[in-house]
Formats: sequence, C-alpha cells, structure tokens
Amino acid sequence: MRRAALLLGLTLLATPAAAQMDSREGIALQNQILQLRQEMEQLRMGGGGRSSPPPSSSRGSAGSGELVGSLLDRVSNLEEEVRRLRGRVDVLENQNQRLRQDFEKYQGDMEFRLGQGGAGGGGGAAAPAPSRPAPQAPPLAPPTTSTGAPAPRTPDRALAEGQAALGRRDYAAAEAAAREALAGRGANAVAGQMLLADALTGKRDFGNAAIAYNEAFTRARTGPRAPEALIGLANSFQSLGNKREACDTLNDLRSQFPNLPAPMAARATAARQRSQCR
Repeated sequence: MRRAALLLGLTLLATPAAAQMDSREGIALQNQILQLRQEMEQLRMGGGGRSSPPPSSSRGSAGSGELVGSLLDRVSNLEEEVRRLRGRVDVLENQNQRLRQDFEKYQGDMEFRLGQGGAGGGGGAAAPAPSRPAPQAPPLAPPTTSTGAPAPRTPDRALAEGQAALGRRDYAAAEAAAREALAGRGANAVAGQMLLADALTGKRDFGNAAIAYNEAFTRARTGPRAPEALIGLANSFQSLGNKREACDTLNDLRSQFPNLPAPMAARATAARQRSQCR
C-alpha cells in the first residue's frame, strides 16, 4: 500500500511539470504571433505612406502580397498550435486535480485504518492480553553442533522458542524469534505472523501489531487461525482509539465465521463490548 502511495505521489509530481512545459510553449507561440502581427502592420504602413508608386510597383506589390500571405499562414498555424496546447493544458490540469483528490482520500484512509496521528489518544480501555498465551516455561536449550558451537535455529524451533518467550512475557525475544522464523521462510508463515503480532501487542506497539494481524489473516483467510487474526486486528484498532474500524473488523468476523468455537466467540464478544459495537 505504501508503494502505491509512492507511485501516486510521483505521478502527481510529474503531471504539473508537463502542464508547465506546455504553458511555456504556448507563451512562446503567442510571442511569435505578436511579432508577426507587428511585421504585418509595418508592411501596411510602409506601403500606404508613399505619394507615388515606384516604376516597379507591380512587382513590389506582388512581392508584398506574397509576404503578407505567408505571414498570415504562419499566424494561422501558430494560433492553431496555441489552441491545441491550451487543450492539452486543460486536460492535464483536470487529471492532476483528480489524482490529488484520490491521493488525499487514500492518505486519509490509511491514517484512519492504522491510527497514525491518533495512537496513544483516547482509547480509554486497557490493552487486551496477547492471544493464545503459552504457559510459563523455561527457555529451551539451543542445539549444538559436533564442535559444541550453537547450531542455527530452524524456523520451527524459532517458533517454539518464541512461544515460550511469549509465555514468559519476554516480548522482545518473542518478536526476534518470530522475525527469524519468517526470514527462514518456513512452511508455517501464519504462525510466525501471529507470534509477531502477539509480541508487538505485548510491547504495546499496536500500529505494527495491526499490520501483523492483518498479514496473518491475508495469508490464511479461511484457515483455522483466521478468526483469531481478525480478533487481534480488532483489538489493535480499539487500543489505537479507532473503535469504528474495530467494529467493522468484528462485523466481518461475524459474517465470515458465524459458528465460532465457544472460547473464540467469548473473545469476540468481549472485543465488541470494549469497542462499544452495536
């Protein structure tokens, strides 16, 4: 979404430059037309001020007529070019106005959805506990190689150790493990995104937690953890003070997953109460 905004912004920067270039060309053409008109006036004044025509008046008149005709043709062509350029400028200005309106709407939607500018304001309710907390458990001992050096963690082991850290409320370690698992491109990317979102929620980084929950839902819209991701997303919006977005998310949850298990339905009901959804 940010890439789209950047492309749209570049388009907005490029469009006024094109319109400005056409405006400069139009001014130059208008100056040429004015100069040609002045030359025609000088020819007329020069021809009308003589008391008697010279001996070669017929040849001079023919030459002057051809010159005036040529100048008239040039004036006509330049005026047509000015009209064409003015039409292009009008089209570009209209396109620029529409792009600016679209960009402003997009920017407003982004700020509203992610709570930028409203984070830390009037949410009023305590932050929800991270979803699916694991029971307290001691850290797992890292595996070692034949030389005794610690072996690199596999994505699955990183997830397991991250869940253990989440249970100890060591949110920094849980976040690091989640990012390590996601970087390893393991098969269970949804679990990695959910672990990351839960860790960020524990750190009260609700804006990035919302992004992580949304990514988890996008990866598995019909999977078993999709309802959990939507509830986490709604809780993040509520913690940012965006109750409308939270209720919209919970309404989507209700329409897409009408038959939730009892524990999940209870969590959804509690989220609706915190956000004061109708």
